[in-house]
Amino acid sequence: MKNTQHNVLIIGAGLAGLYAALSLAPRNVTVLSPKPLGYGASSAWAQGGVAAAMDEHDTPEAHATDTVNAGDGIVDADIAAFVTSAAKEHVLELAEVGTPFDRTKDGGFIMSKEAAHSYARVVRVKGDQAGAEIMKALIQEVAETPSITVLEGATALELLVENNMMQGVVVSEDNTTPYVIQAKAYLLAAGGAGSLYLKTTNPPSVRGLAVGMAARAGAVIADAEFVQFHPTAMDVGIDPNPLATEALRGEGATLINKHGERYMLDVHPDAELAPRDIVARENFRQHQLGNVPMLDTRDAVGADIKDEFISVYRYCQQSGIDPITETIPIVPAAHYHMGGVATNKQGMSSIMGLWVSGEASSTGLHGANRLASNGLLEALVYAATAADGMIKSIKTDNGCAYTADLKVPDIGFKYVDEDAVMELRAIMSSKVGVMRDGNGLAQALRELKILDEQNNGASTNFDNMLAAATLITAAAYNRKESRGGHFRTDYPEKDDKFKHRTEITYAQAIALRDSV
Repeated sequence: MKNTQHNVLIIGAGLAGLYAALSLAPRNVTVLSPKPLGYGASSAWAQGGVAAAMDEHDTPEAHATDTVNAGDGIVDADIAAFVTSAAKEHVLELAEVGTPFDRTKDGGFIMSKEAAHSYARVVRVKGDQAGAEIMKALIQEVAETPSITVLEGATALELLVENNMMQGVVVSEDNTTPYVIQAKAYLLAAGGAGSLYLKTTNPPSVRGLAVGMAARAGAVIADAEFVQFHPTAMDVGIDPNPLATEALRGEGATLINKHGERYMLDVHPDAELAPRDIVARENFRQHQLGNVPMLDTRDAVGADIKDEFISVYRYCQQSGIDPITETIPIVPAAHYHMGGVATNKQGMSSIMGLWVSGEASSTGLHGANRLASNGLLEALVYAATAADGMIKSIKTDNGCAYTADLKVPDIGFKYVDEDAVMELRAIMSSKVGVMRDGNGLAQALRELKILDEQNNGASTNFDNMLAAATLITAAAYNRKESRGGHFRTDYPEKDDKFKHRTEITYAQAIALRDSV
């Protein structure tokens, strides 16, 4: 592992990482997986499914239009067309490797309708098991592919970059002394940032590590301010919050408060199926008013919830709720980071030799507000796209250079202080959450600086978390308007001056942090 140059190194073993590894076969690939395969990845927790124009009456063009509309003015339309046109191909590929998508009696795909889609175009598995079943199929395929080496228990801590070119990755296995792995090409596929917040649907390890690590190495970060809060996380005292999938509302489940009022009817023409940011803000408002928002599946789904939405029913049982006869308390929770490491159409970051796919990336597909179930789709398309780019790079110039005497930098690698993590999550939740304002964001930046000074480089992983949190907060401070998942109470309207994607570097974010 330590004294040779690997062909391709993939950081992360969720859907994007494993799909890229399979796309690269039979070329040799090394995959870093901090936990055993299938554990700790957001992909395995995804309930909705994969958005794709599979129906004969639907088209990739219609899917792209919905994507652009949901993104609130700043989606890259060319990227939307590129991703949606490739969607069907990748769904069929997943089916071929054994993903048991829900099917009709004649073998067609059962399609689910989710928020802001003009067609039912989300393929799913057993109602809410898509992520888990896709990962199960990919893990099995990886196990049978001899060209893929998986290092379980291996965590990337730092990217080594010189003259804007990848040199290597500092890795620790099961918290042992770090060493460096070098490769000809690198793929960063290590997930999002949801667990930087107290209320989240993401696994505990999804704390902005990939974005923070790349930013600290000099990568440009795009659209960092846009965090999607899922409107219907279950408010049952569990961390992370279990997710009540949007597919339930697609089946007709409604949102009511403690007074029995179906409040979304007065908020948006699409009521419960309005874009996620609108539903999340109204659910947040109902909480602030003490009205206790709840998801009512009783009439629309009834007893079928036991078989059609297995995860939701299981979590209800664990929490002492019978969703057949009772409503489910809900709360908005950090769910998906639309921002991330900026990539070009080929999936490469601003650092030469570093490709990015999955939630860690910002391709331009999601804009200010991700269209439901486009997350897994983007991960698939850009995993395959990045794989193709890495193959071409290695063939063209043999990829990144190898340095025989590359030294391990002096870094902190011990386990992160969980009290400090909870303090960080509290700052993000209280001041950089569903509703934001300039004073709160400035205070958050000051508090993050204090946390940084107190940590003083003791843990590189915590440095990466702090970097991600600082980037999100700084970008939110700079965007003085409200758009999509970013809502400023002091600037509640859209401003055409900000009708564009944003880019920020870690150095710029630190400069802002130190000046407010």
